Amino acid sequence: MKYGFEDFTPGRSFPLGPKLVTAEEIIEFAEEFDPQPMHLSEEAGKASILGGLAASGWHTCGMLMRMTVDSYISHSPSQAGLGVDLVEWKKPVLAGDTLSGTTTVIEQRVSKTRPGMGVVKLRHELQNQRGEVVCIVELNAMLATSAETASA
Repeated sequence: MKYGFEDFTPGRSFPLGPKLVTAEEIIEFAEEFDPQPMHLSEEAGKASILGGLAASGWHTCGMLMRMTVDSYISHSPSQAGLGVDLVEWKKPVLAGDTLSGTTTVIEQRVSKTRPGMGVVKLRHELQNQRGEVVCIVELNAMLATSAETASA
């Protein structure tokens, strides 16, 4: 394990991405989970306010989740998500965009009700290759406070 609960101090940031978003993956996700026209064809996307083939906001959140796992979650004592406080889709994520960003720790505390566990509040921000913020997510997560607890 690379990060322990004690590494998730307020102000600490973790890099996310980069992640190239392809037309194929936008369409594949949309066909299964969000089959709206702007997520299924370039023409419909261009005819919409989004300006092109656009990823579903839920697809964007899924890509964000993968980037967090690759960056730090798979190297931490992560135990569970405790809920999402905020999701904002600020700009469309279009086919060909490259996403990157940061996760910043907002709060850290030891759980009052679960021995050996801690809670962190995290803020994720994703930008496209032009530096435009496309998505903001704030959530709470539970982490084990010791390696022994994480492996139990």
